Amino acid sequence: MCYGHQRSLSPDDLIPSRNPRSQNDNTSVVEDLRGRLAETEARLERARAREAELSRRLEEMKRFVSVMEILENYLKRRYQEQQDNVASLFSSLPAK
Repeated sequence: MCYGHQRSLSPDDLIPSRNPRSQNDNTSVVEDLRGRLAETEARLERARAREAELSRRLEEMKRFVSVMEILENYLKRRYQEQQDNVASLFSSLPAK
């Protein structure tokens, strides 16, 4: 039994090595993250553009609804005026 031949841990064993392979791995990870960040920023830009377009269309629809409400009220008033005119014409006719 040889208990005295175990190697103790040194600080170098705990720190990741800086060999060219790990540098390449780090570089590829960084490049991957940069690519993903660029994709995310592009998606965000498209989402903002879509939001702006939807906001513009919503405002356009609100204006349309407002105009339709004005027309509806005008037509209701004109219809009531016409009904009143017809009623007054019939009431002014002599009874038979």
